[in-house]
Amino acid sequence: MKDYLIHNRKHLETLRKDLRNNGTSAEAFLWKYLQKSQVKGRKFRRQHSIGNYIVDFYCPKEKLIIELDGEIHNKPEVHDNDQKRTEYLESLGFIVIRFENKMVFDNLT
Repeated sequence: MKDYLIHNRKHLETLRKDLRNNGTSAEAFLWKYLQKSQVKGRKFRRQHSIGNYIVDFYCPKEKLIIELDGEIHNKPEVHDNDQKRTEYLESLGFIVIRFENKMVFDNLT
């Protein structure tokens, strides 16, 4: 599938902007470390859509997706949706890693 067909689809633009402006404290905290190519010169994007999913952070060069999970992700139905989402993204060749919000604060301070 062509990259331009799956990345930042127009119909998700308003939702992406809303998520960027109203992110969690863990997302804001991690973004301070990822923005401006601070991690080995790698550029990350925040609230980037791939297909019909919006991922928390995306590094195009590495095809790496970072997802931060709050307590809601412990619910079985949310966990199942996360699994389907991860499988879809991995089927497109992306690497998906997930961290609990707490891990961001515990390991980056």
